[in-house]
Amino acid sequence: MIRRAAVLAALLTTAAGAAPPSGEWRDYAGDKGAQRYAPFDQINAANVGALQIAWRRPGLPVELAAQDKSARTTGYFKSTPLMVGGRLYAQDAAGLIEAFAPDTGATLWIQERFAGDTIKGSGMRGIAYVEVGGKGRLLAVRDHWLYAVDLDGKIVRSFGDDGRVDLRPGMGPRATTFEWGGSPQVCGDVVALGATMTDVPANKEEPRGVVQAFDVRTGKARWTFSPIPNGNDPAAKTWENESWKYSGEGNVWPPMSSDEQLGLFFLPTSSATNDMYGGHRLGDNLYTDSVVAVKCGTGKIAWHRQLVHHDLWDLDLNAAPMLVDIRQGGKRVKAAVQLTKRGSVFAFERATGRPIWPIEERPVPQATTPGERTSPTQPFPTLPAPYEPQTSGPENVLDFTPELRAAALDITKDYVTGPIFTPPAVENVDGKKGSIQMTNGGSGWPGGSYDPDTGMLFVPSYSRVAWISIIPGDPAKTNLRYQKGRRTLIEGPQGLPLNRPPYGRITGIDLTDGGTKWMTANADGPRDHPAIKHLDLPRLGVPSHDMPLATKTLLFVGQADPVTIQGRTVDGKIPLEAWFDDSLRAYDKATGAVIASIKLPAGVTGSMMTYMYKGKQYVVVPIGSMRKPAEFVALALP
Repeated sequence: MIRRAAVLAALLTTAAGAAPPSGEWRDYAGDKGAQRYAPFDQINAANVGALQIAWRRPGLPVELAAQDKSARTTGYFKSTPLMVGGRLYAQDAAGLIEAFAPDTGATLWIQERFAGDTIKGSGMRGIAYVEVGGKGRLLAVRDHWLYAVDLDGKIVRSFGDDGRVDLRPGMGPRATTFEWGGSPQVCGDVVALGATMTDVPANKEEPRGVVQAFDVRTGKARWTFSPIPNGNDPAAKTWENESWKYSGEGNVWPPMSSDEQLGLFFLPTSSATNDMYGGHRLGDNLYTDSVVAVKCGTGKIAWHRQLVHHDLWDLDLNAAPMLVDIRQGGKRVKAAVQLTKRGSVFAFERATGRPIWPIEERPVPQATTPGERTSPTQPFPTLPAPYEPQTSGPENVLDFTPELRAAALDITKDYVTGPIFTPPAVENVDGKKGSIQMTNGGSGWPGGSYDPDTGMLFVPSYSRVAWISIIPGDPAKTNLRYQKGRRTLIEGPQGLPLNRPPYGRITGIDLTDGGTKWMTANADGPRDHPAIKHLDLPRLGVPSHDMPLATKTLLFVGQADPVTIQGRTVDGKIPLEAWFDDSLRAYDKATGAVIASIKLPAGVTGSMMTYMYKGKQYVVVPIGSMRKPAEFVALALP
């Protein structure tokens, strides 16, 4: 075993967290720990305002568009390039790997395709780089295939079945297809993949979420893991009446992280069927809504921590756990830090899962829905403090003026309100339309950024007020007693948001002591709305999945385009997209002050990256929208 480990160490990439070769960006999120940090300082506070577009590259390159003029791609372009050995590599909007020049964006190659492959397809958030026998290769998911391509764009025919692996069989007998939007994650000689499942299941017997792992050299299946346990697992006791036998989902749909020195993958799991009703799966439902550390070589659980018991709120973990080293009491602590939709940070010792700050089980509101039984308590971290409001009560409604506050309170009378974990109400019972969920936002799949020099964690987040409800299931269509009813945004008075600002924010948290050091709104928001324009308000923020990137000198945050609220208007006059400005902002890491704002051709849709090439620093931003085509845009100093 020792000799085999030594051989593997020589064949494969360096350990997670180790500094990449100078100037490179070798992993989807900068490193295997999802820190989204690079130690570059050429672009700094003194010159960042001079950034300009160095090159632009279409999401569907002209070479492919010319081959099939009917090919169409979405503007929701999530792909993030890698920079390895003086080249950029990325999936395009059709899911094919390309290599292009770091200084011009010019095409170097587009991968070889399999016989019968069409251009039509879709890309993931990222690809993986790994070295085998001293040679680099790229691993990517396209449709239901995991494939391997060498650094000349040729298919690695020794991998899997002539260069690719069919991902459908590993999903189990209930699954008929495979979908995923994440990024392959490498740990040692293993690559792991999650899966995306439906949020609106028709029945309780849905396919299980499955993490599949394969040998990076051969493509041979190594192991699978499902957050829904089998009967011989002690966690099965948390599924009453053997509901583990038929319950589905609990997938890992976002990217994950890994620590090659510890030999662990860190998996953020999601909720089980059904998102908002669980009367058919009573109990805590391990290992859903959990951080699960599994051994890279075997998939066996090393430790797990559930962050939501018996989820009824779609509060699945939607970002990769961030693997960071923090200083506490003069010692270095290897930590796994999980951001959440609810706006809380959970921090654990990476090797053991022991909480770095105590986590308390606190009483929460209980459901009155027939057949339902909520968990009497839920876990709350004592530090850091929540970075988003966690109540839908009167204390968090709009209060710009007494008149607006009175109107907002009047709107809330039609709903059940309360603290976080207030259960979804049955629609139109006891005179209520349903419940209000205030934390319909929190952190998104972009996660945060971490500065290892200062111990600061930077968290983009947002809050929106949602009307959530459940409705009786139609026996002719489902065997679920209740199903998801509403999940729609609630407008406040005169088209303003119902809740208090900021509607989107960035929070700076010091992980050495768990303290919040600053918070700033992420954009102007509706300051010019006719009802409040005269108040001369500060920045109010906007609800968007913003993309963070930290460097040695700055925090960059890319503003997302409002694709999720396209077409809605403020007071019937001002389009909500007017709240957004398609900007990349540079922030002071110590204070959160905006240093510069750089206008982009469209909103930022994917995670950013940065690299050095021939002495010059570049920042690459995936952009696009429902109105503008997908592109990579590279920024640099003149």
